Amino acid sequence: MFSNVQELLEDAKAYPSIAELMIAEEIEQTGASREQIIEMMEHNLATMMSSIEEGLLGNKSTTGLTGGDAKKMDEYIKSGKAISGDVILGAARDGVAVNEVNAQMGLICATPTAGSAGCLPGVLSAATKKLGLTHEQQVEFIFTAGAFGLAIANNATIAGAEGGCQAEVGSASAMSAAALVIMAGGTGEQAGMALALTLQNMLGLICDPVAGLVEIPCVHRNAMGASQAMISADMALAGVKTVIPVDEVITCMYNVGRSLPSAHRETGEGGLAATPTGREIMERIFGDEK
Repeated sequence: MFSNVQELLEDAKAYPSIAELMIAEEIEQTGASREQIIEMMEHNLATMMSSIEEGLLGNKSTTGLTGGDAKKMDEYIKSGKAISGDVILGAARDGVAVNEVNAQMGLICATPTAGSAGCLPGVLSAATKKLGLTHEQQVEFIFTAGAFGLAIANNATIAGAEGGCQAEVGSASAMSAAALVIMAGGTGEQAGMALALTLQNMLGLICDPVAGLVEIPCVHRNAMGASQAMISADMALAGVKTVIPVDEVITCMYNVGRSLPSAHRETGEGGLAATPTGREIMERIFGDEK
């Protein structure tokens, strides 16, 4: 098993693609057949696209705190007034859509976590439209992103409770950026640069769910993660390089996460959760349970 991005890129030289390396890794780890593994990933893809469609319906969460923003963004894109451009804003919209479904207790595919589940589908849906990805290429995108995500998990963490939101949305955005570079015809080195660019721009991002719920600011952070992935991919494809090597950036993210106070690691005790409005929401939703 590759333990970091450098090893991932080196090991991938023996395979037709990074996706094929990841499939081989899954076969070795699970004992499942190639057909079974691909079928599983196709199911994940279908779940992602279905959650986007459901999120665009505009339904509210049980608490009423979130829901409807993806639909607003969709209408805004269709108005032709979008400043960011349809591709990036479309990725952000779909990222929000997925996490609004998550807040509604709907079916989503954790990539790599439920709280960050919108980043990869958002980037993938935008890439599919922009690059004209086939069904097989969409599945390849997910396997490729999974390989880079595994490299992050092996050296750091993807859990907000351990590393803050930089470890959740940051990792989701970074693995999506790397996969996007590959699908756009970039090199493995450029994919690593996209990953590094993403993570270094999200260092220190805290996890501060209001009322302890994966809604505020989680839903909107998926929009940020999806759009950051798109920008990082373009920067890497343009030849932009990071001074700090990608694996050092990943280790840095882990060390920053460890240094965050517990109030900023998913406990709902700091950040936005500790604001007067955040505390009022907490009291309104859970006051009777105290």
